[in-house]
Amino acid sequence: MKYTKLGNSDLIVSRICMGCMGFGDSGRGQHSWTLDEEHSREIIRRGLELGVNFYDTAIAYQSGTSEQYVGRALRDFAKRDEVVVATKFLPRTQEEIAGGVSGQQHIGNMIDTSLRNLGMDYVDLYIYHMWDWQTPVEEIMDGLNRVVKAGKARAIGISNCFAWQIAKANALAEKEGWAQFVSVQGHYNLIFREEEREMVPYCDEENIALTPYSALASGRLSRLPGEGGTKRAEEDAYAKFKYDATAEQDNVIIARVAELAEKHGVSMTEISLAWLLTKVTSPVVGATKLHHIEGAAKAADLTLTPEEIRYLEEPYVPHSLAGVMAQNKPAAAKEKHVWSTGGQKIGEGK
Repeated sequence: MKYTKLGNSDLIVSRICMGCMGFGDSGRGQHSWTLDEEHSREIIRRGLELGVNFYDTAIAYQSGTSEQYVGRALRDFAKRDEVVVATKFLPRTQEEIAGGVSGQQHIGNMIDTSLRNLGMDYVDLYIYHMWDWQTPVEEIMDGLNRVVKAGKARAIGISNCFAWQIAKANALAEKEGWAQFVSVQGHYNLIFREEEREMVPYCDEENIALTPYSALASGRLSRLPGEGGTKRAEEDAYAKFKYDATAEQDNVIIARVAELAEKHGVSMTEISLAWLLTKVTSPVVGATKLHHIEGAAKAADLTLTPEEIRYLEEPYVPHSLAGVMAQNKPAAAKEKHVWSTGGQKIGEGK
């Protein structure tokens, strides 16, 4: 395994981050395909053996049971200062807003609940899971700064945002002397590259780490179309929403991934992640089987030639926004976004 610094923080992370959304009580959340604690522990332990030190979970995953499983496993299998633990918090609920709970209070409540779930005194990276359109950014950044000052988080990150949002938030934080976001967890992979328009150049300029989720497009970049996948592949309606509409054009790229995998004598997972590792700090890779994390770990040692990288990228065509970024703005505040280069419209989304 290889390691790198996480943006402007002092955190040293493995080039592969284990995504823990697949862990948790399947009866206590929106996903029926998550692993029980015994199997979750097995995969976490294997990740540690392979040198993975970076683990990403969230309070939203299966009603906090993902945090609980991850916390217990890491306490049993690793020393606390040898792992980097990230978790995420959700926006305020309508009940909290009606009850007068401020953004600062909400974040304080969220971090305390997550720390109880994890059984830890602090997290290494505390991530703003999705933009809260109903809470002033001043309250969010102040609340996160208080978490850092209290020693409950070493650094802060953000997920599911536009480049202008993190730029605005970090400019405010710099002005006030508050903690700034050191990482962005967005939707980015070989068949969804819309982050390259503004987010990637912005993060490169500001030395902000990219730790994208859906690194394998919910498994689509790890197998040929029609091949059997996981229970998640069969049941995850959200993943189908993100990718099914563009399957025909994406399959051209997936076929090239398979071609290079055969050429190198490696898995499609390794090719897909090796490409992404030329762009980002540490992709978040979900694992519900041992071979998932084993293939991801091998990708850190695979080098693609510039010609192979261009070959994989060449068939890509613009995609409309899909996932949280396409739907997280309240209807009253929604705007239509259109991107263009040289006057030519190349994509749009709501």
